[in-house]
Amino acid sequence: MSRLEAYEPFVGRGTLDELRLLSEQLQGRRIVTVNSTAVGGGVAEILSRLVPLSRELGIDIRWEVIKGGEDFFAVTKRIHNALHGKVEGFGDHDREIFRETTRNNLATVDLDADVVFIHDPQPVGLIEARRPDSAHWLWRCHIDVSQPQSDVWAFLAEYVTRYDATVFSAPQFARDLPCPQVMIAPSIDPLSDKNRELSETEIDQVLDRLHIPRDKPIVTQVSRFDRLKDPVGVVGAFRLVQPHHDCRLVLAGGGATDDPEGAEVLRTVHEAAAGDPDIHVLELPPTANIEINAIQRASTVVLQKSLKEGFGLTVSEALWKGKPVVAGAVGGIPLQITHRYSGILTHTVEGTAFWIKQLLTAPDYARRLGENGREHVRTNFLLTRHLREYLLLFLFLGRTDQRVIRLR
Repeated sequence: MSRLEAYEPFVGRGTLDELRLLSEQLQGRRIVTVNSTAVGGGVAEILSRLVPLSRELGIDIRWEVIKGGEDFFAVTKRIHNALHGKVEGFGDHDREIFRETTRNNLATVDLDADVVFIHDPQPVGLIEARRPDSAHWLWRCHIDVSQPQSDVWAFLAEYVTRYDATVFSAPQFARDLPCPQVMIAPSIDPLSDKNRELSETEIDQVLDRLHIPRDKPIVTQVSRFDRLKDPVGVVGAFRLVQPHHDCRLVLAGGGATDDPEGAEVLRTVHEAAAGDPDIHVLELPPTANIEINAIQRASTVVLQKSLKEGFGLTVSEALWKGKPVVAGAVGGIPLQITHRYSGILTHTVEGTAFWIKQLLTAPDYARRLGENGREHVRTNFLLTRHLREYLLLFLFLGRTDQRVIRLR
């Protein structure tokens, strides 16, 4: 069975036929997609699944990754935080580091294609390579830019306004730009090691290896160790639950090569856990997909207590496994959760603790939330939908003067 055919049980034959029809219209067009890391984080994870599936459909697509030093990624991490609304210092020296790294990558990254698809702020400056009447250029923003720091956004906008179109993950992220803006939500792959079905034996083996007993309910958050994911707030919420329920907390995550703050955040999490034997802090490598899958499947409640969020794919991952999810009502998370129907949306540590206690007390309600959440993900947030929308976007770039894209 081909990779594409394996999706039919989840999305139906019609979806696969539509993907083939769209891909036929793109034959002969070369596409290059560029981001800042090959492993770690949702962007790399999505590209690692989308690119091979696109190639199976006969699309000529390449994936390039820019390079940068510690100083560059320190600057882009501050840019990331500032776009989320945190006040960050951003001066002339930071701008020069960004521009110099961009110049270095312009000399080495192969951008010869008909469509150049750039992801997030780190490689946005590659637009400098654009020549008149050459490739179509797309900028994909995976960040919540609804309330950005004005000077940082102004710096990026010097580049972004030169693109043919921009892509955001939620409607509220739209900006005042001269080019078309498209909303395309991220997705999960139901066939990946992180999301495929696991047997109870496989789950037990993973948890035994990670030294996580299954003798009591498990509450879990899977995320990079990032302040905006609020892992310390998760520990605080768990402390409020402990007097009422005997349960365990698992904080599982890791870092990414373009995120230099992860080690510092991890230290603060260990300090907050303070040696509590019921709090398990796991630093996992980017390849620990089966481990994350098993931890989520073994969990009674899954959290994503983000303070800011571009989308929060771990929410869809947990919902796909039929788990009740308690998550921050920020960024793209409300697209995935309808409060009290397909999950729970919260705003505070205390609210998060309240709903954890409710779900541990009412397992039937928790089960219904998980069932509704899984169906919502199946309909809206699987990889095939994501690919379909990208293919339509690529076709739109060649037909911007038309109101209808005609496939036949």
